[in-house]
Amino acid sequence: MADMTLTVGFDLDMTLIDSRPGIHACYVALAERTGTFIDADLAVTRLGPPLLDELAHWFPKERLPAMVELYREMYPSIAIAASPAMAGAREAVAAVAAAGGRTMVVTAKYEPSAKLHLSHVGIEPDVVVGDLWAEQKAEALREYRAGVYVGDHVGDVRGARTAGALSVAVATGPCPADELRAAGADVVLDDLSAFPEWLTGYRAAARA
Repeated sequence: MADMTLTVGFDLDMTLIDSRPGIHACYVALAERTGTFIDADLAVTRLGPPLLDELAHWFPKERLPAMVELYREMYPSIAIAASPAMAGAREAVAAVAAAGGRTMVVTAKYEPSAKLHLSHVGIEPDVVVGDLWAEQKAEALREYRAGVYVGDHVGDVRGARTAGALSVAVATGPCPADELRAAGADVVLDDLSAFPEWLTGYRAAARA
């Protein structure tokens, strides 16, 4: 019998995909196009927050709307093909589907770009919601009644907790395991390769 009470949300960048190569290339291209210095090596060490937050380090406030638009215009041709799936990502999403559950991706990334990334790596969640960061993610998690949210950043932990969902964190992004635990993650995994086994145990405990 399908377990449609099980809805699991996933973050995108550094949870399901390694977006560092693509984002790095896009920042380099943006710097060349605008003649503005951007430390792309530094930028990709702090992925998670919205694009606007990062661009604010490099451009004055009055230029930010135009720079967001330009970056998003350049992004598909530069960043999508360069960004592979994280280890265990496809299997983690498939494990939820195999359990009869629903999968969703909730990300701060621009939603059209998020969908391009997922299509490129062959991951097909039931729902994709973009442009939500940290506590804002709770809006979508509540709407779809997600019981679990999986992410790599303390912002993802805060989003899960705000939504009343179980926070499962993976130490594959900018936040180490101890920082994720300190932020209130209920479960911390090394990476998504461990997720299917964890999910099996979680469902067994829920049934018991």
